[in-house]
Amino acid sequence: MIPAAPSPSPVNLSTRILIVDDDAGIRDLVSSFLAKHGFQVDTAGDTVEMRARLAADAYSLIVLDLMMPGEDGLSALRELQKSGGPPVIMLSAVGTDVDRIVGLEIGAEDYLAKPCNPRELLARIRTVLRRAAAPAALQAPAAAAAVPAPDDGDMRYFAGWRIDLSARSLFDPDGAPVTLSDGEFRLLRTFLEHPRRVLPRDRLLDHALGASSESFDRAIDVQISRLRRKLTHGQERADLIRTVRNEGYLFMPAVTRQPAPR
Repeated sequence: MIPAAPSPSPVNLSTRILIVDDDAGIRDLVSSFLAKHGFQVDTAGDTVEMRARLAADAYSLIVLDLMMPGEDGLSALRELQKSGGPPVIMLSAVGTDVDRIVGLEIGAEDYLAKPCNPRELLARIRTVLRRAAAPAALQAPAAAAAVPAPDDGDMRYFAGWRIDLSARSLFDPDGAPVTLSDGEFRLLRTFLEHPRRVLPRDRLLDHALGASSESFDRAIDVQISRLRRKLTHGQERADLIRTVRNEGYLFMPAVTRQPAPR
């Protein structure tokens, strides 16, 4: 089991990155380039060393190679998702659409084929970090502001589910918590803001994944697939998100600020 990263300090939250690749040349090139652009960078040659790094330090992002001797990147990514690790950008010398889709379905925030331009990797890293930091920034209270009394202003209810948008906490109809990745949360929030309306794929990409993200046509389909699985309750297979052919996606249930009366 890969240990969850320790609670990061404010500095580490925005700057500390772990590069995991069995190619020493790539590790040195990428880490040197990122360090010149203000990041704190550590490296690991395999998943064993990655685990040791994660146990010792907090990281805001991992750049993870797909093909490595021993345990591969996809297996490591699965464990990172289970343990609530930091966001991951996958790198792979294979670079097929199938590899991209599998990596994104497992939980990677982005995917780049090797060899990649270090400047492109830098742009992807900044985009993922901005997406990860945005919810925390929105939630941070002003230093002199009084703490407001708790209310249900950030609660939303749909089809027996409930979500606290401030805490980013989703609960199924039985009250069990459901973990969402950053991308899944942003996508669901977009649907909740526009229920029962057909949303084109490019609009969903802009709102949920970021207008500056480098994404291909299947990226939003992969995110939708992941979110649909998370919104499956027990043996129920009701699809809350409907595909509208040649148009986009439609969030079916009504969304309210108060729970439905029993």
